[in-house]
Amino acid sequence: MLTYRISGVPVIDDAGCLVGIISEGDLLRRTELGRGTIAELGTSVLTAGEQATDYVKSNSWRVAGVMSRAPVVVEEDASLGRVSGLMQKHGIKRIPVMREGGLVGIISRADLLKVIVRADLDETARGDEAVRRSIAIRLSENTGLLGRDVTVAVTDGVAHLWGNVDTAECKKAARVAAESVRGVRGVVEHFPEDPKGSAIARSD
Repeated sequence: MLTYRISGVPVIDDAGCLVGIISEGDLLRRTELGRGTIAELGTSVLTAGEQATDYVKSNSWRVAGVMSRAPVVVEEDASLGRVSGLMQKHGIKRIPVMREGGLVGIISRADLLKVIVRADLDETARGDEAVRRSIAIRLSENTGLLGRDVTVAVTDGVAHLWGNVDTAECKKAARVAAESVRGVRGVVEHFPEDPKGSAIARSD
């Protein structure tokens, strides 16, 4: 990990099947790093089985004893929005990528950041359609807008949003997703009016 400057390594068995992943977090459980002091901060009472598992993780010198088993995985055709959502849901920094049951790669938060930077620096500078695609990608991420049929149109850098968005929180999420794309000069919301009857379409 130090040599290649990476924070996690997939673990495979003799048949080439993924069996786990070992990360910086797993190694930080080591007793040599004062884990006993850290454990004292917890207040929950562990069962005998949990204590045994905890002991193995903090004392074993084999990868099998320290690694995290049954890691979250994605197929290679999964969308980046799904990858981002899984990372947030499970609080993880990397996900093994599979093809027909075999490991073909690993995607990390750093990889996602590179994609966002490329999208902002390259695609959004090429016209309204590129801006629209970038906004659509942002809207497909963990914004709470799944299933609300949000559509986007961009004219001269102004993004127009439609969809079944009826809460203030979701409206704000849609607006922030659009505003975060480079090249957007303004946002106009064409969402239904709020329950109080006030108009919510607005433009910068």
